[in-house]
Amino acid sequence: DRWKGKVAIVTGASAGIGAAIAQALVHHGMIVVGVARRQEKIKAIADELVKANEPGKLHAVKVDLKSEEDILAAFDWVERELGGADVLVNSATYLKAHFLKDGRTQDWRSMVDINVLSVCICTREYLKSMERRQNQEGHIFIINSVAGHSVEVSIAGVYCGTKHAVRAISQCLRRELAEKNSTIKVTTISPGLTKTEATLRHLAHLGLQKALDVSDVTQALVDVLTSSPVTQICEVILTPIPNMSVY
Repeated sequence: DRWKGKVAIVTGASAGIGAAIAQALVHHGMIVVGVARRQEKIKAIADELVKANEPGKLHAVKVDLKSEEDILAAFDWVERELGGADVLVNSATYLKAHFLKDGRTQDWRSMVDINVLSVCICTREYLKSMERRQNQEGHIFIINSVAGHSVEVSIAGVYCGTKHAVRAISQCLRRELAEKNSTIKVTTISPGLTKTEATLRHLAHLGLQKALDVSDVTQALVDVLTSSPVTQICEVILTPIPNMSVY
């Protein structure tokens, strides 16, 4: 209940895990700012939440996460209109699977821009806002991947590289905040294969692999967010059962 009425920014909120997280936080009474390029999809979700009389509210803000200008404008809007964010959920991700010799520079650049740089820029702007408001009750989430812990395929090297980078950045960020005696929490959540708009069309080619539901990831985030204020859950790894990989 301590997060009821608080503000959360969720990136990649138009579909998949990001959309599910945005809806879950609204269900728990939070004011959520969903950012994505497909603003109309977030607006449609917001309309459904209003019809369902959910206790929170979802705002839709159009942002291209490859554009620093867009990101800065979104954070400025949140601080100006809503007083700033208390929770940041970096859930946007981009994947193009190619063998390295077949990869396109444009795809690599997009993966780095969205999977790494947008996380850094959003987190920086969130922390600056928290500092200006002298707010130490905050939580940063980064939706990572099991690909940031173990490389099990040869066809997505750059994607796996971005996920390993985000894990290292998260560890450094926790240390940075600890050195400042900050009580802002940082949690990375690393799901295995998850049924989303982006993966459903590929599941037929994945044999008998099990997949998580987006609700599994969402529930993990809510559980962490509502944990004791004096406990930091640093990393969560989620895999379906049965699962042949060990992390």
